[in-house]
Amino acid sequence: MPRPPELPTDTIELGNDAQPLPHELTAEAALAVRAAYAANRPLLVRGEPGVGKTQLAAAVAKAWSWQLIHKTLDSHTESHDLLYTFDDIARLGEAQLLAHNPTADAAQILQPARYLSPGPLWWALDWTSAAQAHQTCAFNTTGPAHPDTTPAGVVVVLDEIDKAESDVPNGLLETLGQGSFQVPYRRERICQTGVAPLVIITTNEERELPPAFVRRCWVLALALPDKETDFVAQLSRRGRAHFATTIHDETLYADAASQLWHSRADAHSQGLPLPGQAEYLDLLRALSTLAQDAKTQRALFNQAKQYVLDKHQTGSHYG
Repeated sequence: MPRPPELPTDTIELGNDAQPLPHELTAEAALAVRAAYAANRPLLVRGEPGVGKTQLAAAVAKAWSWQLIHKTLDSHTESHDLLYTFDDIARLGEAQLLAHNPTADAAQILQPARYLSPGPLWWALDWTSAAQAHQTCAFNTTGPAHPDTTPAGVVVVLDEIDKAESDVPNGLLETLGQGSFQVPYRRERICQTGVAPLVIITTNEERELPPAFVRRCWVLALALPDKETDFVAQLSRRGRAHFATTIHDETLYADAASQLWHSRADAHSQGLPLPGQAEYLDLLRALSTLAQDAKTQRALFNQAKQYVLDKHQTGSHYG
């Protein structure tokens, strides 16, 4: 494996000018990324929703000037979906239409390549053949913004692998271990060309992953601080990075973080899902959008915090 590029341990601006998304890349995360890549292993990133698992992959891609390929997995994801998709339904539908309205180019219309679309690992291993398949396919799933431009490298992020069945992580490791895979209706295998991809996999730990899969990954656990002062300081810092120009009451950052800390403690004692950083940023976003001065933002915070930070409270009455 080539030596992985360095990573700056700093705040990396993601998103766009309208919706900036600062990500704080820590030294620990940077080392985990570079070590996993050097070992030719995927990096499994654990942590509750909203701690920045997906943003880590985006930050690395931006820092390295590599292409980011993102796929969110669910219970319907099959192992081959990471490699390719073949639209059987579209082909069957066109075959039925042609049976009633025969044309001279029916064989051309029904050629398998028109229904074969590259998946994230195809793009990652062989960008050129993926771009060709993408152009040929008449029923494409979404692809990269600039498929005809070969990037310097590819970062693949596979989100929420714990929602997929066990054959998905096992199939993923088989493909990465071989550096190649077979695609239906193609004689040649898809093999890695150029720079090896970096594969980052995230889990919210809603389901236990196969032990053999975990053993073959490098693992990074992202978590919010377990001391209140550190917790408040970290969230306040992230809040300022997002809303420095739109939150006008400086004390709101710490007050909202402190309220979240206590709400998490209450939820934990009741065995309920914990509100997290995502809820904290949602609250600040609402305050910055609905009010444009410090006094109004403070009043709105006192009223609205229950809807996003205290989700498990009861007692709403109408009448």
